[in-house]
Amino acid sequence: MNHKKITKEVLLPDGTKLPKLGQGTWYMGEKSRLWQQEVKALAMGIEWGMTLIDTAEMYGDGAAEELVGEAIKPYPRETLHIVSKVYPHHAGRKNIFKSCEASLRRLGIDYLDLYLLHWRGNIPLAETVECMNELVAQGKINHWGVSNFDTEDMKELWQIPGGDSCSTNQVLYHLNSRGTEYDLQPWLKAHQVPMMAYCPMAHNLSTRQKIARSPLVQEIAQNYGITVEQILLYFVLQQENVIAIPKASQLNHVKDNAQVYNISIDEEDWHRIDSAFPAPQQKTYLNIL
Repeated sequence: MNHKKITKEVLLPDGTKLPKLGQGTWYMGEKSRLWQQEVKALAMGIEWGMTLIDTAEMYGDGAAEELVGEAIKPYPRETLHIVSKVYPHHAGRKNIFKSCEASLRRLGIDYLDLYLLHWRGNIPLAETVECMNELVAQGKINHWGVSNFDTEDMKELWQIPGGDSCSTNQVLYHLNSRGTEYDLQPWLKAHQVPMMAYCPMAHNLSTRQKIARSPLVQEIAQNYGITVEQILLYFVLQQENVIAIPKASQLNHVKDNAQVYNISIDEEDWHRIDSAFPAPQQKTYLNIL
């Protein structure tokens, strides 16, 4: 692994730049007592340069989109990169246009930078692709992509007319879940499609605690004066062609995330972490939450 300084941007296939570090919103907007704090956290993230915000119609039944809408209101639209996702059962001609309009309404904006199919469902991919490309033509979305697609799904997508206009694939990826490195990441890289990593700090507490309990991780965190979460985020961000969208609703966590760009872990220490949490040596099917 190379350990050059983390770059701050990735390129979509058409050359559009996106920040490498964004903000996730899963489980946000669901508790009214936390609403104002979460709005503040997202706004603070924008101030720190995390202008890519990922949400979905599924999150809190649209509440997360409304939360994002409130947080982004003071900022010029062209400085933001807003991503939302459509349910598989809405991803056909009958519902996708209504779903997209509803997401835009909740967000208070007139176009999405990226619109993703949340996971594969029963609606034929060809129909979804056709509708996504129509949404681009209508100016409702700038780009579209997919989420939770494994390598075979991506290959199938590329066989569909217009399927190769897919701009990203959002999947679970973190230090303790590295299966995508075996074949999915190389495939995406070869096709110049960035991967977006959700839950980059490990999705559940027990996984994160397992990593945090590692004496090696503790030692490195202490030596560099950083947190375990920052090590996890650094791991994802220093991969080429990968965007990370950590969720943070506490202001101090937002700041910690933004400061990962200032960290530089030397090669030898990184090699030790890499060996302690190795990538699988054979095909591992995609972890999906």
